[in-house]
Amino acid sequence: MKALVLSGGMGLRLRPFSHSLPKQLIPLANKPVLVHVIEALKSLDVTEIGIVVGERPEKIAAVLGDGAELGVRLTYIQQDEPLGLAHCVAIARDFLGDDDFVMYLGDNVLTNGVVEMAREFRAQRPTAQLVVHKVADPRAFGVAEVDEDGRVLRLVEKPEDPASDLALVGVYFFTPAIHEAVAAIGASARGELEITDAIQWLVESGADVRARTYTGYWKDAGRIDDVLACNRELLDGIKPCVDGEVDSESELIGAVVVEAGARIVRSQIIGPAVVGAGALIEGSSIGPHTSIGEDCLLRGAEVSDTIVLARASVQGVRSIRGSVIGREATVTAAGTDGSHRLIVGDHASVEVAA
Repeated sequence: MKALVLSGGMGLRLRPFSHSLPKQLIPLANKPVLVHVIEALKSLDVTEIGIVVGERPEKIAAVLGDGAELGVRLTYIQQDEPLGLAHCVAIARDFLGDDDFVMYLGDNVLTNGVVEMAREFRAQRPTAQLVVHKVADPRAFGVAEVDEDGRVLRLVEKPEDPASDLALVGVYFFTPAIHEAVAAIGASARGELEITDAIQWLVESGADVRARTYTGYWKDAGRIDDVLACNRELLDGIKPCVDGEVDSESELIGAVVVEAGARIVRSQIIGPAVVGAGALIEGSSIGPHTSIGEDCLLRGAEVSDTIVLARASVQGVRSIRGSVIGREATVTAAGTDGSHRLIVGDHASVEVAA
């Protein structure tokens, strides 16, 4: 089985960060979202992966390379315009060949994985198998209506009056029959080839299309608050590991990862937290659910529930919470005390109350 990972979205909801960084490269627990996706695919014993890329494909290739360091083989497939998920299948036809494949949205976070669902698909080999999740308000999702045996009766995209609470999460298992379905459909009202239309074509053709319910943590890391929530969830699963330097005046409490080359000086870190390679934390207090990227500088800072991207600097600022600070950004103190929620883009320079 191969994999097709969709990473061509523009990430409008993650601006300002997506101006300079594809949204699928936003780090969660100090790993890009795409790396988490690839690790999830490896757990399915899938190592032949096609990645559909849109704008700035060179940035994704610079991080992932040919996949060898991650133990996979990557093929990049260019999508010049965002013309729909089924269009991604169409342009990946040569890569996919006549193999079964799993299609996975590149900004999806499913911490419990879909190993059992992949095993079931391989064993029973329905024409298609969809991963769904029960949601409180299905109107914002593609929704699957299924019978008591889990066979899909109908798919509806963002229904006004949902007949089901089973939302499509963005993981699909397909046999090569999906290619005939993609070729048979036309563009939707929004001008895209919808994967829901292709799957519905299979259903109406009498194909065996099934849905399997995922019950673990699932979120699309498409907004700042979602990114922070995913970061918290992934950090909750880390184990303590100290490969960097921690001086005698510092204290690590709970699950804290200090990567090689990082230095902790006269500081307290309360986990779960990660400090990236080459970072310097001096005279600072780092609270739970904080990820600090490589080569960052935090001096006299108080930070919690925050993502600090690579090579950023935070000096003299207290009470930063629920924030994202971009690559090579600089945050310094000015004025009086305060509590801060900051969204600071890459390379930006801001002054805030100490």
